[in-house]
Amino acid sequence: MAAVPRRESRPLSFWLLGAVFAAFVLFLYGPMLAIFLLSFQGPEGGLTFPMRGWSLHWFAQLWEGIGVIDIGAALRRSLALGLTVMVLTVVCSLLAGLAYRKKLPGGSALFYVVVASLIMPSIIVSLGVGLMFRLLDTGIKTVLEAHAPSLLEGFTSTLGMFSSGLGAQLTWTLPFGLLIMFAIFNRFNPAYEEAARDQGATPWQALRHVVLPLIAPSLVGIGMFGFTLSWDEIARSSQVMGDLNTLPLELQGLTTTVTTPVIYALGTVTTVISFAVMGLTLLLVALWRRRGAA
Repeated sequence: MAAVPRRESRPLSFWLLGAVFAAFVLFLYGPMLAIFLLSFQGPEGGLTFPMRGWSLHWFAQLWEGIGVIDIGAALRRSLALGLTVMVLTVVCSLLAGLAYRKKLPGGSALFYVVVASLIMPSIIVSLGVGLMFRLLDTGIKTVLEAHAPSLLEGFTSTLGMFSSGLGAQLTWTLPFGLLIMFAIFNRFNPAYEEAARDQGATPWQALRHVVLPLIAPSLVGIGMFGFTLSWDEIARSSQVMGDLNTLPLELQGLTTTVTTPVIYALGTVTTVISFAVMGLTLLLVALWRRRGAA
């Protein structure tokens, strides 16, 4: 009769490290889970446990609006800004990655200038961008006052979501996109391009039919980074958005005025959108890789 192999017992270090990891996961996702649960309370629910019933009451309240704040408009603004940041991040990162494939004069200095944005305090970046656009406002008003006084009354400010706000968020998303593109092209095998060129392809044809299809999943990932970083950004947006706020800024303001679980419902909606974007990204990457394998 064959002997049954003895199951090896786990050492104490395994259980200790497992407990540390479980505590880390709980610390990371516990607050999110608590907000999800509290957002589905009944009409008598409060901001803390225990739960008081189950319903979609607070989501209905969110749909109707929260006081004078138009959550729907803020949501649309954040979506529009996030999509714009996503497209610009992908395009600029791709162009920069292609440029850095060859020796670029001053490329090292330019790279460190771009990456330095990641280590600077976000609020300082926001203040700097806001100050730059306010100085631009002063210059424009001076010019209009001297040469076109009739236009001065209609001018307000260059500060806005798609000017200073867009620029401030790109200082956060572009360095990540550039670092990812460097990693992609460092692993990219140029033999594929050389084979295409040997077959008579032009540089543009080699880029379009060889390079882009191979790096497309990574470009989708960069797009996801760009959108999610823009979607959640507060510090770099706080001083540069002008008269209109994004959804995270509105949410930050609501934390001091709203005392019902409707704010948890808003947090649940924004988190679901973030996960939906990540899920769509993973689906696109999987489909692209399956297509490439085929």
